[in-house]
Amino acid sequence: MLAPASPQAPPCSQPACPGLLSPEQPFGSITLPLLHSSSLRLTPDQFAELCQANPDAVLELAADGSLICMTPTGSETGARNADLAFQIQAWARATGNWKSFDSSTGFRLPDNSVLSPDASLVSLDRWQALSAEQRRGFAPLCPDLVVELVSTSGASPSDEGPRGLTTLRQKMAAYQRNGARLGWLLIPAERAVEIWEPLADPPAPPRRLEAASRLEGDPHFPGLVVELEEIWAG
Repeated sequence: MLAPASPQAPPCSQPACPGLLSPEQPFGSITLPLLHSSSLRLTPDQFAELCQANPDAVLELAADGSLICMTPTGSETGARNADLAFQIQAWARATGNWKSFDSSTGFRLPDNSVLSPDASLVSLDRWQALSAEQRRGFAPLCPDLVVELVSTSGASPSDEGPRGLTTLRQKMAAYQRNGARLGWLLIPAERAVEIWEPLADPPAPPRRLEAASRLEGDPHFPGLVVELEEIWAG
C-alpha cells in the first residue's frame, strides 16, 4: 500500500458487537458477554488485552478504534479456507523466502486497525526484522499478500455480514491503502476472483477473473500458483 488509511476511517462499516463491552471495566479483566457502548473506542494495545482476556472471541479492530464482531465460518467455507492456506503454505515452505499465516492471525496495520486475512504471506526479511515481542502479538505490518474468501453461509454472497462480499471489498481496500503488494478476493458462488494490485495514482478498480481455475502470483510472488477447482468445490 502506498498511502496509509486515515485513522478516522474504519475499514469496514460493520456495527460494533452487541452485548460486548462496558467502557468502565478494565480491559484486562473483560469477559464476555458484557454491556455494550456504541461510542467505545480502543487502542490497538487495549484491543490486544481484550483478545487475551477472551481467547474464544472472534474480533477485529477498525481504524477508528471500534470493534468489528466476526462470526465463525460455515463448514463449507472452512474447508475452502483450509485448502487455500495449505496451498499457500506449501509454496512458502518450498521457496524458503516467505512466512505464511492462517485466518486466525491478526496484523496491526499502519492505520492502527487490526485485521485478519483468511490467508497471507509476509517476506521472511520483514518477519525476521520484528522483535520477539512483536511476533508474539499482532505483528505491526501489512502482509505482502492478503487473501479473503467470501462466505457462502449467508443469504447471498453479496450480503453485508462480516464475511460477505461488500464488507470484504472494504477490507481489501484497507489492505491496499496500508501497503499490500497483492490482494485476492475469492468469490466461490461466482467462481470469480478480484485481483487488488498496489495502490496507484489515480486508483484503479480491482481486476476481475471470471470462471477462474487458477491464480498465479507473478510478478510479485514468482512461481506461486493456487489451484481453485477444489476450493470452488468446497
